[in-house]
Amino acid sequence: MQTPYFLINEDKIKQNCEILERVRRESGCKILLAQKSYSCYDTYPLISKHLDGTTASGLFEAKLGHEYFGGETHVFAPAFTDADMNEIAKICDHVVFNSVAQLQKHGSKVKSAGLRVNPEFRTQESEIYDPCAPLSRFGVTTIPDGLQFDGLHFHTLCEQGFEPLRDTLAVFEQKFGKHLSRVKWVNFGGGHHITRDDYDVDGLIKLIKDFKSRYNVEVYLEPGEAVVLDAGTLTSTVLDIVHNQRDIAILDTSAACHNPDIIETQHRYTPEIIETGNHQYRFAGNTCLAGDIIGDFKSKKLNIGNTITFTNMALYTIVKTNMFNGINLPTIYVKRLDGKIEKIREFGYADYKSRLGK
Repeated sequence: MQTPYFLINEDKIKQNCEILERVRRESGCKILLAQKSYSCYDTYPLISKHLDGTTASGLFEAKLGHEYFGGETHVFAPAFTDADMNEIAKICDHVVFNSVAQLQKHGSKVKSAGLRVNPEFRTQESEIYDPCAPLSRFGVTTIPDGLQFDGLHFHTLCEQGFEPLRDTLAVFEQKFGKHLSRVKWVNFGGGHHITRDDYDVDGLIKLIKDFKSRYNVEVYLEPGEAVVLDAGTLTSTVLDIVHNQRDIAILDTSAACHNPDIIETQHRYTPEIIETGNHQYRFAGNTCLAGDIIGDFKSKKLNIGNTITFTNMALYTIVKTNMFNGINLPTIYVKRLDGKIEKIREFGYADYKSRLGK
């Protein structure tokens, strides 16, 4: 297979989904796929057997989930245009609004209207991913008396375990508990690494059951990463090796184009590789951006033409790829449950050109 390419493993997705299905079954909650993390709809038929639907961050994701996943379709955005709302109202079961003004403007048009709240309780250090950071634009901190809505939504976590959810929920109940007797549902948002080996699944199940019994509401979770955790790889070829204080391997993949989270986090996040070893390299992309650096790695001894495979590449990679510098996108392959590998999308010049003009 010509590099670079993503390889999505359906067997690992199935294993993740079976854990999530256990949470659904034993707690009585509903779980949605957060498409902002993963929206490779070729695998939706597999995932939809285990989950209740999808959640979206805007019109296009909502349409994708509605058309290819089925089940419930939910959507949240910081604000909705009138044109988008006209379409969203037709296909979405829940619409979560970010402000009182947006709720009052659009709430009567939708099937079930929710309000996002900000508990102002921080459980992580990275402000770029923290909805509770100072000056956050996400969610209301107080709810006016008499405001009409069907549900409440909070989303404060990012790649976190059970304990931050437990602590956040306690603050949520303290701040907004007086409204829970009149809502039909509460959405605990995403960022739950439920399928990680060290996640306290039993604790999560008990937490949800206790919350449901206290308030008699439907509970939703909307993980994205947990659905496809460790279910994808990105394989690249070494195009050249240059030396400037250390060996720098130029790859045919790119942080700027194919894994922009590396740059967004200012290299606080770096992926892992399969080909580990004792030789120190800096892996760099093939764009003109000086900061197109994937990271520093210890790998096996490399020669031009060798391949490097990055792990855990299904989440927040395919959905964020871009064609800066005219760099092509990785081909997408899926390894089916029967072991067969199928090419589902290959890109080329026509894809680059079509984004820029007629």
